[in-house]
Amino acid sequence: MEEGRIIKGISGFYYVSLKDGLYECKGRGILRKDKIKPLVGDWVTVSNLDAREKTGTLEKVLPRNNQLKRPEIANVDQVIIVISLKNPSPSLMLMDKIIVLAEDLGLKVILCINKADLEPEDSSMIEEIKEIYKPAGYPLIFTSTKKEQGIDPLRKTLKGKVSVFSGPSGVGKSSLLNAIKPGLKLKTGEVSARIQRGKHTTRHTELILVGKDSWIADTPGFGNLDIDEIQPENLRFCFREFLPYMENCKFTSCLHLKEPGCAVKAKVSSGTISQQRYDHYVQFMTTLNEKRRG
Repeated sequence: MEEGRIIKGISGFYYVSLKDGLYECKGRGILRKDKIKPLVGDWVTVSNLDAREKTGTLEKVLPRNNQLKRPEIANVDQVIIVISLKNPSPSLMLMDKIIVLAEDLGLKVILCINKADLEPEDSSMIEEIKEIYKPAGYPLIFTSTKKEQGIDPLRKTLKGKVSVFSGPSGVGKSSLLNAIKPGLKLKTGEVSARIQRGKHTTRHTELILVGKDSWIADTPGFGNLDIDEIQPENLRFCFREFLPYMENCKFTSCLHLKEPGCAVKAKVSSGTISQQRYDHYVQFMTTLNEKRRG
């Protein structure tokens, strides 16, 4: 019996990374009986190993540190949220949704702004992004695969981690992975000029080794992304720039909406907290409350 990590799963077969290579494993029937679905990123025990054929049997899924539902992957250390400055245009609302989901899971968040090969009209957007997210404490990396800008700093953030690249299709995630690890030759897609949405170029979730103990999850693009499972009263803790001021609110249960004496709203009014981030918070809270009532 050996322990390894699932790096890919296709049609009921799980590809497990062991000390002497990659093994194709079929899960025991007991896993289906117990309704246990192995996920990419899972640590598992395997048996019946055939070193020549590189096959084996998946016996058990070990306890998870965390689990993402979209994409389905386990034991993630950090999320690299990728948006592009252009083609498609950046959606800060979508980025904040992914941030909220990552914060709810306790994951480290790094913001990667791709296609940053500067043109004059891009400068104002770059400054806007810095103004919104630097005070919140999120690391910002501006990248361009055309100019090989920001690739080394991005590569350094991946060392010793299991990282998920998240973001809408067409922002250049596969191109970034190709730049981080030359030779991958992942397929890249084009963006529709009509709807500003990229074609999905990744068909399944897979962990890619990019350095010693450094894995990246190349995942399918995001479609409908929601935050339904977050409790409304917990949403405030997913906006980290609120945290230093919450203890100064008049009410300990303050949700930073219409309550009097709210220190968070005062910081929004003074410009310390981004108005746009706060507006997104209010929109998310409204959605969660409506779904809870409905």
